[in-house]
Amino acid sequence: MPDLLLVDDHSIVRTGLKLLIHDFLPHTTIDEAYDGDSALKKIKEKNYDLVVMDVNMPNTDSFGTLQTILTFNPSVKVIMFSMNAEEVYARRYLKMGAMGYIRKDAPNNEIKKAITTVLNNKTYVSPELAQKMLSDLHSKKDSENPFDKLSTREFEIVQHLVQGDSVAEISKKLNVHTSTVGTHKARIFEKLQCHNIIDITNLAKAHNVIPG
Repeated sequence: MPDLLLVDDHSIVRTGLKLLIHDFLPHTTIDEAYDGDSALKKIKEKNYDLVVMDVNMPNTDSFGTLQTILTFNPSVKVIMFSMNAEEVYARRYLKMGAMGYIRKDAPNNEIKKAITTVLNNKTYVSPELAQKMLSDLHSKKDSENPFDKLSTREFEIVQHLVQGDSVAEISKKLNVHTSTVGTHKARIFEKLQCHNIIDITNLAKAHNVIPG
């Protein structure tokens, strides 16, 4: 049976997922981690078949953590688990190498399907996102979401900016130099054609990058 790692900062979420998974994979070994650092420590100690990881955890760079996980163990399968807008976030994680993206408010049968699908070495997205991606594939129009113009790092910095973090705070959280964050910030303003953080925040709300 597969070995799974659940990564979420809320113990009640991990407990609920464990109960759900054991319901249809009763002999599965399931370990837990509460942030990016504890997850990486577990992954260095054990070869997991699947990692189910929350997108938003304190003191965790989820993009960087995913990249590190896949660099350390390219064969591990990863499902991102989040309340963030699927149409905005899922593509970025899938492009980075995640094999699935599931919303936390998805029904139990969809979560089961996602885990089963990914364990069978297939990518999982919801039917709604699959239809949207198919429509975009056949459309000749450029994306109407300005945030799609941003690189993964720029997109990540936007999330911190709209949360009110300063350049110094972002630098510390992402472990990069302040000048690097400043350069990214300038590019973000240019690409989004915004003049201040309020403009970016309003734009982010309009495109479901953050809750309205």
